[in-house]
Amino acid sequence: APPLPLGPGGDTIQPSGGGKKRSIQTKYRLPLLNWQALSSEQVVGTIFSELDDEHVLQELDMDAFEEEFKTKAQSAPVDLGTLKMKVAQKPVSRVTLMEPNRAKNLAITLRKEGMAGSDICVAIESYDQRALSLDFLEQLERFVPTEQELKLLRGHEASGRPQMDLSEEERFLLRFSQIPRLNQRISALTFMGNLPDSVGRLQPQLDAIIAASMSIKSSGKLKKILEVVLAFGNYMNSSRRGAAYGFRLQSLDLLLDTKSTDRRRTLLHFLVSSVRQKLPELSAFHTELHFLDKAALVSIDSVLQDVRALERGMEATRSEFQAENHPVLQRFLSSNAGLLEALTADGRTAQVGFR
Repeated sequence: APPLPLGPGGDTIQPSGGGKKRSIQTKYRLPLLNWQALSSEQVVGTIFSELDDEHVLQELDMDAFEEEFKTKAQSAPVDLGTLKMKVAQKPVSRVTLMEPNRAKNLAITLRKEGMAGSDICVAIESYDQRALSLDFLEQLERFVPTEQELKLLRGHEASGRPQMDLSEEERFLLRFSQIPRLNQRISALTFMGNLPDSVGRLQPQLDAIIAASMSIKSSGKLKKILEVVLAFGNYMNSSRRGAAYGFRLQSLDLLLDTKSTDRRRTLLHFLVSSVRQKLPELSAFHTELHFLDKAALVSIDSVLQDVRALERGMEATRSEFQAENHPVLQRFLSSNAGLLEALTADGRTAQVGFR
């Protein structure tokens, strides 16, 4: 190994044997050995007073030791000749425009997509659906600059300070904020990307409701069963509450709650017995009903709410086309406006049929 260099300023320390030990300046930062050190006075009369660690260092490959044990994420070896100059230099100050956790999450999002920030912004400006995944767009929507961030970004631009003073995420945010109608563009892109799947998910649900409603309305036997239920209900209620002309289907649950005097049978049990004995032709009324199993899994309110959300998205996309007149938007509207109109019409049909 080469001769050991002196520490900064030739500093030395007192060794155990009375001579001076040199302070060693390593090329790399090394981990600390958390031992309990002895002073020169404490080693007197011990085996350590007979040792010469500086001599043995000359026989060891300390360069290899440093390479293997240096702490992670270090820069190139220290140039001892310029060390003092570097210490004296003032560190570069960086401007912080984003909240640290938000900046960290943005960095993770950008890294996952693996595209340059400038390419991402160009893709948004040109409505390039193929360049940006839907998941990424939906995540990116969370990083549309806030009012506070916009204020800081504009202030930085106005100050004339170089962009390199900003972190990589903040430079992206600066470029991102310069996209005209940023919110509207991202909303249009996510809507256009999601529409096919949304229609594909909602159409079968509407079809099930419509088919089940038509099946119920066309079943003569079911109508007769409901007539029997209405007859029993009015028989029980009319003297005190007046006769009813109909009832909500949710009221059928009450047939199970109404018990006989001995509480052994319900009104539903009695109705079934009555139909089997007096109107046996109605016993198989359920064979006339179709698609009820599929329709029972559908929440009509939820489906109609989703359809209305698609209508709002289409209207927003039309507004974006009027503002931008971009061919991508024009092609999308031409290809999909009719598709959504048909879905909306089915939504109205399902709503009427459900009632």
